[in-house]
Amino acid sequence: MTSKIESVEKDELIAEVAALRTEIENVNSRLSLPLARMLGRQLLRGVAFGLGSVLGATLVVSLLIYSLASIDFIPIIGEWAREIADMIKRPEQ
Repeated sequence: MTSKIESVEKDELIAEVAALRTEIENVNSRLSLPLARMLGRQLLRGVAFGLGSVLGATLVVSLLIYSLASIDFIPIIGEWAREIADMIKRPEQ
């Protein structure tokens, strides 16, 4: 009985080692890229992340300000948000 359990565990271990070996080969192939190509890829990832962050934050903040500007039952917050919305809508002088 124990030899059957040990053989199953051994088979699982062999499969895990094979999967680990495959993953290490994938990582090594990515690391063996030329330096310029790797830097270019990382630069594009950084630009995409930065652009997505800025666009997402702009959308969230603008929706928050416009929703706060429409709140009339809280005079201080509504007036403050309305002033910010007016400054955003005003053309640059």
